[in-house]
Amino acid sequence: MDLGLGGRVYIVTAATRGLGFASARELVADGARVVITGRAKDSVAEAVDALGGPELAEGVVADNAAPDTAERLVGAALERFGRLDGVLISVGGPAAGTALGTPESAWREAFESVFLGALRIARAAADVLGDGGAIGFVLSGSAREPIPGLAVSNGLRPGLAMAAKTLANELGPEGIRVFGLLPARIETERVQHLDSLAADPAAARATAEASIPLRRYGSAEEFGRVAAFMLSPAASYLTGVMLPVDGGALHGL
Repeated sequence: MDLGLGGRVYIVTAATRGLGFASARELVADGARVVITGRAKDSVAEAVDALGGPELAEGVVADNAAPDTAERLVGAALERFGRLDGVLISVGGPAAGTALGTPESAWREAFESVFLGALRIARAAADVLGDGGAIGFVLSGSAREPIPGLAVSNGLRPGLAMAAKTLANELGPEGIRVFGLLPARIETERVQHLDSLAADPAAARATAEASIPLRRYGSAEEFGRVAAFMLSPAASYLTGVMLPVDGGALHGL
């Protein structure tokens, strides 16, 4: 299936590893060029090389929480590649903790990166995207069901999902699509870290796998393929959707 990604340009944040990198790799594999971000210069440079070098990928050292990041990223895409067709906004997950035990400072810090930073990037992209543009948010299954021990994610992801739905309504008349992806147990460093917090990590993983209808964790590549499709012209009539990429882990409709 031709996704129609040839020659198109996308921004992918937090793309030096994990879900962001896997998504950028699938976009490039199908003919797109990407602007990727990370918070460390060396890891950004390594990711650019792994994606095929500067002809296919532009790296920007940036933090989603920084007020100037959104304008810098859009500017980098336009200056380097001359166009922008979409953005996939990913950010590292908030620290684990309980609602009662997580300090207020941690809630504020997470709000700046997970919610407000993501919204800034979406708004800056919307200013330059035209008909056929796409804005994707990497959210979490916590947008629909609370995950034990991830109180901050449980608090912020549903709000960002509703902001995405609102943007879909506002931008739809301009032909710009907005969607969210809801990963669950995907093989990433983030999930490995969460498993390691258990008293018995192996048992924790076995319990998690048993709760997933497909009885396994997903791969970053599986997530990346879904992200590339949703950003592409092949998904031209999908907007406002919050799509689980979770092996069936979410039990509601």
